[in-house]
Amino acid sequence: MADIKIAIAGIGNCASSLLQGIEYYKNKQENDAIGLMHWDIGGYSPRDIKIVAAFDIDSRKVGKDVSEAIFSRPNCTKVFCHSMPQTGVTVRMGKICDGFSEHMARYDDDYTFLPCKDREADKKDVVTALKESGTEILCNYLPVGSEEGVRFYAECALEAGVAFINNIPVFIASDPAWARRFEERSIPIIGDDIKAQLGATITHRMLTDLFKKRGVKLTHTYQLNTAGNTDFLNMLNRERLVSKKKSKTEAVQSVTAHRLGDRDIHVGPSDYVPWQNDNKVCFIRMEGKLFGDVDMNLELRLSVEDSPNSAGVAIDSIRCCRLALDRGTGGVLYSPSSYFSKHPPVQYSDDEAWRMTEEFIQGKRDN
Repeated sequence: MADIKIAIAGIGNCASSLLQGIEYYKNKQENDAIGLMHWDIGGYSPRDIKIVAAFDIDSRKVGKDVSEAIFSRPNCTKVFCHSMPQTGVTVRMGKICDGFSEHMARYDDDYTFLPCKDREADKKDVVTALKESGTEILCNYLPVGSEEGVRFYAECALEAGVAFINNIPVFIASDPAWARRFEERSIPIIGDDIKAQLGATITHRMLTDLFKKRGVKLTHTYQLNTAGNTDFLNMLNRERLVSKKKSKTEAVQSVTAHRLGDRDIHVGPSDYVPWQNDNKVCFIRMEGKLFGDVDMNLELRLSVEDSPNSAGVAIDSIRCCRLALDRGTGGVLYSPSSYFSKHPPVQYSDDEAWRMTEEFIQGKRDN
């Protein structure tokens, strides 16, 4: 199969895990490819994905080959691929916009944001880079709360005519105005806010769905998360959390038997614990009523390496996006979005979203 040419905006931990994963699975076969939801999607395997352009704004990454930049501070995710070859792709200076929270420029040496002094890119620079590199899909990995930044790169994708995968909780695919623009240009888009392979939100959703199917009335629930990566450091600025909290909360609310009142549900990041690095620890509590109106509660602790937990989902998302390009399908890809994202334009149960995505892969469903 032909290469799937991607560009990445934001060379952080998630980009690191994605690119490590592409290299890690390059020499594997289906029978020993542990950890993938799909080995083959429409004839494409993980080895068919190739990065051709990259953008960041940190001086420790800009100007480096992307294979080196993914291991530069403040990245701290687990290294599971120890032999990353040079890609020949140099990380370009991106557009700063609101791509970092000011408090991150005042942190300790390892985690502080070190802005690159190069001239920041404008739309023409990014669009030209996307076109000249042959990019087919632009993957957005900007920090949570980068409302202006995400819209900037979405505009660049539209102008360059490349597909867009929005992996963070800034609402593009789920905003009717933006969705209409991608549909009018026949450009595929998947989003918003990537759902981990087996993370806090998917686990919370499945348990909530189980309560519903087993006739247990859910009365109260919370999800609290801690980690020590730059995502959680960034989110210490609570003003950047509005869309994140909405995305995660709606992901759970959408599968309840009856929507909970605002006081009865809390879903969102809790705190930054530096020594945890990219390890995310999730605490879920669910309270409910069983037969005879008898009380019950469930508590769960989940520990995962945060960024690899999303990389396998990203690999599937990229390949589904390429199928849409091959088929000439534009606009929001509703089926993959519902399965791969926390805040898709339309919420479905996870079983239904999985079935719809399988039908999309098999060509039985357009989008």
